[in-house]
Order: sequence, then C-alpha cells, then structure tokens
Amino acid sequence: MSADALIDSWKTSFPCTRAEAEAIDAGEIDIDAVLMTTEEIEDDVERWRLDAYTESQPDPAMIATLRALVPSAARVDPVVEALTPEDWVAMSQAGLEPIAEGRFVVHTSAHPIVAPPGGRAFLIDAGRAFGTGHHATTSGCLKALDAMAGTAFSAIIDIGTGTGLLAFAAQHLWPGARIVATDIDPAAVEVTRANMTANQVADIELIVADGALDPAITARAPYDLVIANVLAGPLVSMAPELASIAAPEATILLAGLLDTQRGQVVDAYTTCGCKLIAAEVRGDWTILTLAAGAERYVPTKPFDPKGRDGWALDL
Repeated sequence: MSADALIDSWKTSFPCTRAEAEAIDAGEIDIDAVLMTTEEIEDDVERWRLDAYTESQPDPAMIATLRALVPSAARVDPVVEALTPEDWVAMSQAGLEPIAEGRFVVHTSAHPIVAPPGGRAFLIDAGRAFGTGHHATTSGCLKALDAMAGTAFSAIIDIGTGTGLLAFAAQHLWPGARIVATDIDPAAVEVTRANMTANQVADIELIVADGALDPAITARAPYDLVIANVLAGPLVSMAPELASIAAPEATILLAGLLDTQRGQVVDAYTTCGCKLIAAEVRGDWTILTLAAGAERYVPTKPFDPKGRDGWALDL
C-alpha cells in the first residue's frame, strides 16, 4: 500500500493573534475546511494559531483564502501536513489531561482516572462532537450543575448536547429526572449514544432537532431545567422557544457566548420573562444562569429558525 493511500486529510496552519482568532470563531465564513484556533502561549494575545483541516491537499487558492483570515501572517509560509487516521487519534487525545469540576472528573482513554469518593468520572474521548469538558463553556456548565445539586429537578433538557457530557452529569445529580438530550447534528447524537454505552448511562432520550422546534421536545414540555451550550447567535435566536418550553421559575443554563455578547443574550431572555441569576466569566467566555418567569412564557409570534447559524452579533 502506498503512503498516499494512508492519507486521510490535510492540516494547514498559520500563526495569528487572539483578535484574529476571535473574529474567525464569531464570524460566518464560507470555506470548505474545518477551522480551529488555539492559544499557543497562555495570556499572550499575539501567540495564537489557526489550523484548517481539509479533505484534499490545499491549493494556492485555499491557502490565499486562509491567509486572508489572519492578516498578521501575510508574509508567513503556512505549515501543511498530510494526516493519516492514526494522526487523528493521536491529535484528538494529545494534551487532554483529566479535568475536575466539583464532583465530576472528565478524562479520555489515554488519561484514565478514578473519581474521588462521592464523585463521578466520565470517559469522553475527543472526536466528532463538541463537549469534552476541556473548553471553558463546558467545564463552566459542569461547575454550575454541581452547584445546583441541592435543587430538585424532574424534567431536564440539554440542547446542543454534543458529546452528551452535560446530560450525563445531570442524570448523576438527578437520577429520577426525565432527561432529553438533543443536537442538530445527527453525528453528535450518535457520539452521545456511544458515550452512553461507554459510561454505562441509560434512560436519556436522544433527539435530532433544531433547537426546541420538534414535536418530540414540545410534547414533553415543560422542563424545569433547560441547558443550552451552543453559540451566542443561536441562543438569541432560540430565546422565545427555550422560554416557551421552560416551566414557571425553571432554571435556564446558557453557555457558548463570549463575555462581550452577554448583554445581547440576557436581553433576549429578559424579553421572554426570564431573570438573570448568576454569571461566571471564564477567560473570554461567560456561563449564565437564569430563572424563567413566574408564569409559563407564551410566544407572541411564530418561531422563525432562519438565521440560526449566521446571526449577527456586535462583538
């Protein structure tokens, strides 16, 4: 078998600044590549990196498009690497040391760990879905859920579940609750299903859905705990529908927004009768805890899911 036959995809890397990385993460970019930005040196705003993953070797047009995203690298040659399936496995696990938030420990296959007494360890390998626990939004949600342990919840929904981690944590804290986990991406739901098996988790209903716009979701409403760890634009767009499936005075946990976007997200939910209870800032990101109104929210106009992905926010 030739070496070329083992190539699975290509990785093209440019150095960039944090400002350029944030513009890429927050913007809508039409490019046939998966883009990731990484902080190379902690708290150094000039030392970030853009990685672009493509199915074929990048041509000059693709490289020019990527270079245009990071003007600070205008005179820098990209690093282009051919990746094999084995490379993906190594990359997905590299550096993902176990993390601990409250009673929860999250680890990969490469770094197994036993939970402390009274805690719960979850095996979540990096892969096709977001939510290994290592991003500030996911770990912040774990901490927020852990802090809610003394509150009783009977109906819980995790919107944009990714790997299923937050739904698993919720089930550990409230084993008698009815739990629904949803994601717009069928691949993420399959990842969650596999992670349920790996972690011996059962009795979580999985639904492929866009936000809360699915009869299977609305038929099971209201929920007294609503979790949504997605992005700021969709959070704003989904405010009326999430508020409408929340029980009176339900807890709503939101994440995936930059701190600069907090006001716009809070305003969207305040308009739907919700009240901000707490906000935790982790680096550039913010985790919001809100309470639904004393009466269940009734939308004033039909839901419009258009613009979910491309919602324009002031940064």
